[in-house]
Amino acid sequence: MQLVVARIGRAHGIKGEVTVEVRTDEPESRLAPGAVLATDPASSGPLTIATGRVHSGRLLLRFEGVNDRTGAEALRNTLLIADVDPEEMPEDEDEYYDHQLIDLDVVTEDGTEVGRITEISHLPSQDLFIVERPDGSEVLIPFVEEIVSEIDLDEQRAVITPPPGLIDDRAEIASARDEDEGA
Repeated sequence: MQLVVARIGRAHGIKGEVTVEVRTDEPESRLAPGAVLATDPASSGPLTIATGRVHSGRLLLRFEGVNDRTGAEALRNTLLIADVDPEEMPEDEDEYYDHQLIDLDVVTEDGTEVGRITEISHLPSQDLFIVERPDGSEVLIPFVEEIVSEIDLDEQRAVITPPPGLIDDRAEIASARDEDEGA
């Protein structure tokens, strides 16, 4: 199984280093010197990590054969992809790989069917489940503990406790103006 572990950003300096946007919870093993990674687009790789270091809070990598700024800049926006054993589980029991969550059925705590997870969107503040509803529409569900109460891989389902308005149109909007109009 292949997992996207990083996206290459801009070149850093003149010796071929690049910034990377890390997309793995295990960068110390997935993005270590010597790691060979497939790429998207495939024509850019495979790439072997020569060095890695943290500078001003950002991970910088240099790849074998990329020794100048021009070569580094040519890799910008390339996705780095690691081969992972499909049976491998993340170290933390409350973490999941995307492939484990895709196609899970989403239900509310009372068993009401919401839909099926078709995609995971990784945003800076949180991850979102993109859920296809039975009628073909989509709903975005934040993957946060307050909403996603259970992930059951054996039963292939995610149980949610959605706040009003997340999956239906029955949200109650409280406003101070409403009180003023009634007075």
